Amino acid sequence: MKIQSRKSITANVGVFGVGLDTYWEQFNGLYDYMRKKQDVFLRKLQKYPVTVKDFGIIDNAQEAYSALPAIKAANLDILFIDMLTYATSSTFGAIIRELEIPVVLAALQPMPAMDYEKASTYMQLCNDDICAVPEFTGVAVRMGKPVSSVIIGMLENDHVADAEIEEWCTIGGVLNSLKTSRIGLMGHVLEAMLDMHTDPTSVTAAFGCHVVQCEAEEIMKHFRILKPETPEVIKMKNRILSFFDTPDPVSDPLTMKLTETDLDAAARASVALEQFIAEKNLNGLAYYYEAEEGSEMRKLISNFIVGNSILISAGFPMCGEYDLKTCIAMMIMERAGCGGSFAEFHPVDFKRNSVLVGHDGPHHLNLSNRKPVLRSLRKYHGKPGSGASVEFNIKVGPITILSIGVKADGKFKMIVAEGESIPGPVPPTGNTNTHGKFQPDIRTFLKRWCAEGPTHHFALGAGHTAATVKKIGNILDIETVIV
Repeated sequence: MKIQSRKSITANVGVFGVGLDTYWEQFNGLYDYMRKKQDVFLRKLQKYPVTVKDFGIIDNAQEAYSALPAIKAANLDILFIDMLTYATSSTFGAIIRELEIPVVLAALQPMPAMDYEKASTYMQLCNDDICAVPEFTGVAVRMGKPVSSVIIGMLENDHVADAEIEEWCTIGGVLNSLKTSRIGLMGHVLEAMLDMHTDPTSVTAAFGCHVVQCEAEEIMKHFRILKPETPEVIKMKNRILSFFDTPDPVSDPLTMKLTETDLDAAARASVALEQFIAEKNLNGLAYYYEAEEGSEMRKLISNFIVGNSILISAGFPMCGEYDLKTCIAMMIMERAGCGGSFAEFHPVDFKRNSVLVGHDGPHHLNLSNRKPVLRSLRKYHGKPGSGASVEFNIKVGPITILSIGVKADGKFKMIVAEGESIPGPVPPTGNTNTHGKFQPDIRTFLKRWCAEGPTHHFALGAGHTAATVKKIGNILDIETVIV
């Protein structure tokens, strides 16, 4: 079973084609052909979850200046420039000078090669997409606004070029989510975790999202009026039992078979979380709160884990231990299409040359390679409370991990690595764990990873997306290192 996303991922994408107005009078029908070429490109974009704004063909400097106000007013996440034929850079310079968004040049010629025996100047101009690209990129660098990427290929049946277009639409979705999101922050840092401290203002400055200061009592007001027999709670219990197995304990004395009391508390907390999120209009939440021993507040906070996992699987990142940075990393990974589970390194398996990757608390259930497990824990190690906890390992195959750290100058740094999830036994402790294998070997990789200054948490996703994350970091002007 797969949990559907709460929020559709979208991006505002702009497109204009470029050409040279002198050509239109010289070559009858050339302008109309260019328009048809651009229509093909627009149809490619419309296959993806984006809203496309077409600004037509700009073929001289005056039109560039005239189009600029509309382009700036469109609130774009990505701007594609369709390099239809040769064009002077005056059609581009005035526009890129004013923009603070990624600009991608697409040079997609109709023919895989000219028909040289029948070649003409007209045929060359129809396929001259690459001609002005160096001129455009050179002017962009000169203006201090280098383009984000150049896509070179064929207009039709080019899987490489199509994959690059799709990647940039995905990046647009990530950027749109970051700059429009409201990330809740509730409670305080788990004492002594110095790597968890994050300044909310620096988050807005770097990523664009707004950090909403939240109070635990804002969730408690919903929790206290929910009873095990409340219809929403009964529905949530049935939903939980449909997603999770509840096996007998194995080797860990901290674990028990899921109790009815813990199921009730988890369902009540899940419904309260949903109601709180809707009330505050949040797109993510990082939290840590201890509360008084034996209190209803501690029961509430201790039983977030199941609801967290359902929310994360629906594209709503949640992090325990007040980890705002990893909440954002999870959002980046989720919007990039590979999910984003809350993780850290657990013991190394020197026999398999792997390291266990997991965490207690919330996880992305859609990444599981089997039906996830719920166990009741007598205590949460290292923190107060007890209750239901989630256990699974993610599907075998490629994985990417992303940590967001803070440098000595206070600026963020993104550390990313690709590896493999490999088969192997995991401890039945009510936590997630996956055997992660990284190159060149696990000792060397872990040394290199730690040397880059990550936090001890990171976002774990399925698939290899380091190159995409690197592009996102470049756009945000955040140092990004691939280990």
